[in-house]
Amino acid sequence: MSSTAPYVVDDCRGVLQVYSDGSITRSPNPTFNIPINDDGSVVWKDALFDAANNLKLRLYKPSNATTKLPIFYYFHGGGFCIGSRTWPNCQNYCFRLASHLHAVVIAPDYRLAPENRLPAAIDDGFLAVKWLQDQALSGLDNWLVDVADFDRVFISGDSAGGNIAHHLMVRLGAGSPGLDPVRVRGYVLLGPFFGGTVRTRSEAEGPLDAFLNLQLIDRFWRLSIPVGETTDHPLVNPFGPKSPSLGSMTLLDPVLVVVSTKDLLKDRAKDYAERLKSWGNNKTEYLELEGQHGFFTISPDCEAAIDLMQAIKRFISDHS
Repeated sequence: MSSTAPYVVDDCRGVLQVYSDGSITRSPNPTFNIPINDDGSVVWKDALFDAANNLKLRLYKPSNATTKLPIFYYFHGGGFCIGSRTWPNCQNYCFRLASHLHAVVIAPDYRLAPENRLPAAIDDGFLAVKWLQDQALSGLDNWLVDVADFDRVFISGDSAGGNIAHHLMVRLGAGSPGLDPVRVRGYVLLGPFFGGTVRTRSEAEGPLDAFLNLQLIDRFWRLSIPVGETTDHPLVNPFGPKSPSLGSMTLLDPVLVVVSTKDLLKDRAKDYAERLKSWGNNKTEYLELEGQHGFFTISPDCEAAIDLMQAIKRFISDHS
């Protein structure tokens, strides 16, 4: 009697493979090989924020920092299935954020699917922010507290990280009263990873060779949503049939929604921003820049990435 060897049924950028027998292999490193641009102008270190799941975050600050700086969270992308604070594209972008924004940057890891399906990643994001509250209250880490302005915190995320940032905004509420003395001043959603059972035009008509194409979008959702659910789940679709109405929230903190022209997620991000505005959140901004999904980490020196950095810098200044 012969048996068939397990074969790959899902592959996510060569990093994650799911096999026919349910087994999983995962590489800690990306398949691309780019150098880490650590020139010493930004210093960094890791910290454990969830001992139970061995989750760490990476902190960055300008090496010449002498005054109190805003705090900027950056949740990495990867469809909730891949990615890490240690990947060179994430680390290089955090170097740039710390240097150009003159800020303390915090890049947390979170549990990944399919081993840990949603809402694990969003719960981990919340713990990563609560960790900052603990630091502010204890005052024990001079590396952080000597330069961090806990009253000026901004939460951002790229793709899946943008989805996390959205859910943190809803969970924490305007003014983040449960985080005192930490105060969140605004949110930056970079190509947020939202979904739904009904295709948008940009999804349906997007090119097959897009960096984040429809096949990969569907694969990420299939591997990350709760078992038995669809992409209208509230953690996937903010405006799905079972999603709480954001229109009932009388106050939301300022939000900057950024998307690229060639991103299949463009229509969902635009609809998201327009709905927030229609419900009275006049502090919602929408910015569309030339490029593909994740252009700012793929080509950080391109004109659109430079324009994005200036837009984030202005957003922080306007809401500090």
